[in-house]
Amino acid sequence: MQLYADENFPLRVVEELRNLGHDVLTAYEDSKANQSVSDDEVLTRATALERVVLTLDRVDFKRLHRRHPEHAGIVICTEDPDRIGQAQRISVALQAAGEVRGELIRVYRPG
Repeated sequence: MQLYADENFPLRVVEELRNLGHDVLTAYEDSKANQSVSDDEVLTRATALERVVLTLDRVDFKRLHRRHPEHAGIVICTEDPDRIGQAQRISVALQAAGEVRGELIRVYRPG
C-alpha cells in the first residue's frame, strides 16, 4: 500500500511498515517538513499522490475526513512506544480494510 507519513509520525514505525512491504513516503522525504504545512495541506498532498495519510493527529484528521471525504484514505493512530507492534497493527488494519479510499481507519494502542 502507498502511504504518506506526516512529519510527526514516528520514523521507526515507517521503517517497520517498509519492512512489511508498504511503500511509505514521509513528509520529510517529500520536502514538506519544518515548513509549518497545515494538516489540510498534508491531506491534499497525500491525496494528489494517491497515498493514505499516516498520522498521530487524530482530532484534526477526523475533522478533515468529515469535511473532505474524497481522500485516498487516512490512518489515525494513538501514540505507542511499541513501534514494531504499532506498524504491525497498521498493516493488519489496512489489509482488513481492503479498499481504503475515502475511509478513516483507527489504530489504537492495545489495552
